[in-house]
Amino acid sequence: MFPRVFAAVDLGASSGRVVAGIVDGDRVDIREIHRFTNVLREQDGALRWDASGLFNEVLIGLQRLSGAESIGIDTWGIDYGLLDSEGRLLAEPFAYRDARTNGVAERVHHTVPRGELYAISGVQFLSFTTIYQLVAEQTGPLWSRASHAVLIPDLLSFWLTGRLRTEVTNASTTGLLDVRSHTWSERLLDALGIPGHFLPELQQPGVTRGLTADGVPVVTVGSHDTASAVVGVPATSEHFCYISCGTWSLVGLELEQPVLTDSSQHAEFTNEVGIDGRIRYLRNVGGLWLLQECLRGWGGDSLEQLLVAAASRPDGGPRIDVGDPDLVAPGGMAARIAKAALGRVDPTDRPAVVRCILDSLAAAYADAIAEGSKLAAKRVEVVHIVGGGSRNALLCQLTADATGLPVIAGPAEATAFGNIAIQARSCGAFPESLEEIRARIAASSHLRHFDPRKATRTRS
Repeated sequence: MFPRVFAAVDLGASSGRVVAGIVDGDRVDIREIHRFTNVLREQDGALRWDASGLFNEVLIGLQRLSGAESIGIDTWGIDYGLLDSEGRLLAEPFAYRDARTNGVAERVHHTVPRGELYAISGVQFLSFTTIYQLVAEQTGPLWSRASHAVLIPDLLSFWLTGRLRTEVTNASTTGLLDVRSHTWSERLLDALGIPGHFLPELQQPGVTRGLTADGVPVVTVGSHDTASAVVGVPATSEHFCYISCGTWSLVGLELEQPVLTDSSQHAEFTNEVGIDGRIRYLRNVGGLWLLQECLRGWGGDSLEQLLVAAASRPDGGPRIDVGDPDLVAPGGMAARIAKAALGRVDPTDRPAVVRCILDSLAAAYADAIAEGSKLAAKRVEVVHIVGGGSRNALLCQLTADATGLPVIAGPAEATAFGNIAIQARSCGAFPESLEEIRARIAASSHLRHFDPRKATRTRS
């Protein structure tokens, strides 16, 4: 039997790549074909993504990868492009870090109270969620010319196939999906003045969206990158939690049903749809964006050397709220972290800043795991860290220490693994159940184990 090859397009908020997933018997290997940067651009006073440029990079990667049976696309969530009636992109998409949604959530909640909104969508209230972006859009110059708002992975799929749909796992991040029925909420669309045709028809993962000009099928996967990453968690027990750690950190559990209680709402947990209808019950907390922005501002510093120096700093140092809205925008991050730490961190002491970031992330992870486990009434015995953060041994160890739980780190390529797995499953090259898929990914991955050096938290 010959190896089977699948193409995964995986775009994050700071970089993108096209990878080949090679399925050979019981193993799957990931090979990077093309990597490129993804940066925010300031245009006419707004922060935007260069979606057209990203698509060109995707095409370069796909041209370099020959013989793929299908293509799957995942990206970050929430953001979208506006198309006119002819399918033309009206402007490069706004980035969620743009300030245009400041104050919009309060207007939305005046129309649809927070409790009702959470009962419908189950989504954590973040000021940049799609629902608030679209309300902000209504006062902009393009609203009257727009026929569709298309989420980023679906925009790329549209440009590849000409087929306009919305994949459901990413739709669930918008705040406009009914988390129980997995359909667009007519109540919310009507209340907020969003036409029913504006959001393209929903489509489940694992089906063919359409064909490229070269006749290659584009298969829907978990198009929200966290949905694919959760598929790629190499869990061998049901009592696991995951941290998908990249620019953001998504900390949560996999459930059969959403948790829509008042307590869950007040604890800022979100219920997003995963593969096979499972619920990604998670809290969106700060991530490596804080570290990335510091490194960008410092310029030329070796992350490895900074981590070694940070590891030598004593435990119990200052912590910050990694979800502080004042840390969302780019620029001057070290100074803002020092301010958030109430002056207990010297912004010129770079190892101290790094240690503060990592200690704060680990503490936030521990809080989210403990609270999510309690709210969902689900025991947690092991923490899986996947994504880029799984390569950061200090962060993994601090997380084990903060949670009092063993941490399994890897794969860093969980999103690509999950993307490939759903494509491969759709054509019979991978097992049907998520449990079998994860066992195969675990067997194909190099994983590192971190035991807590001290129990700082009682296991749930």
